[in-house]
Amino acid sequence: MSISHAPPTPSKPDGPPVEGAGPDLQPLVPASSRRARVPRWLRRTSGPVLLLALWQLLSSTGVLPSDVLASPGRIAQVAGDLVADGSLPAAMGTSLRRVAAGLLLGLVVGTGLALVSGLFRIGEDLVDAPVQMLRTVPFVGLIPLFIIWFGIGEAPKVAIITLGVTFPLYLNVYAGIRGVDAQLIEAGESLGLSRRGLVRHVVLPGALPGAMTGLRYSLGIAWLALVFAEQVNADSGIGFLMVQARDFLRTDVIVVCLVVYAFLGLLADFIVRSLERLLLQWRPTFTGR
Repeated sequence: MSISHAPPTPSKPDGPPVEGAGPDLQPLVPASSRRARVPRWLRRTSGPVLLLALWQLLSSTGVLPSDVLASPGRIAQVAGDLVADGSLPAAMGTSLRRVAAGLLLGLVVGTGLALVSGLFRIGEDLVDAPVQMLRTVPFVGLIPLFIIWFGIGEAPKVAIITLGVTFPLYLNVYAGIRGVDAQLIEAGESLGLSRRGLVRHVVLPGALPGAMTGLRYSLGIAWLALVFAEQVNADSGIGFLMVQARDFLRTDVIVVCLVVYAFLGLLADFIVRSLERLLLQWRPTFTGR
């Protein structure tokens, strides 16, 4: 009886690899993890810089007259003058106080109505229909009524901002509550959570992304409402500066005020996005490629 022996397994040579023995394997790097050659901050700032350069070029060549739109250089000079005499910082402080008051009231009203309507069926029956009807009414059209009701002081201006903030926040918080997965509710009930525990540990965390989206949207509406509010019988604020500039045909001052509005809105959005990243660390999201 013959015994067959398996061929010996070739051992790996200890010396350097022999040329021609086989192709060299290169590690594969996903395209999403490759570093871009151009830094991202440079890509994000290139668009505004090119727009400013084109604007300055059109103004310097006379294609864009100064009485239609002032040049960026002139606008920067006027902004420096307004900061130096203190009028622009004082106007910014007044406008920020109005937005903060209206935003705080809108947060309380919008979130409270959304919780009542989203957590309770009887609350939805009583609250949702009136809110849906009121939100279709342009809040700017209510300015004459607010002036009659609250006078021409700060109250109508804060009321306009509050009304503009309330509805988008209500819609997003309500949608976030009703968008919580029913299987999560069942899982919480099977673990013995009470109704209060379900709301605290399941419903509210699930509705938080929608609430943050509503807050970002409400901030944009707040600055838009402030523009309209400060056009009505205002004696201070950024809108007051714009009204004065309109009366004297000062396009440079108007553009400075618009830039301040945009900067404050961008700063507020950055704060909310930072807060969103802090509170929603548990939710992985797609960040683009």
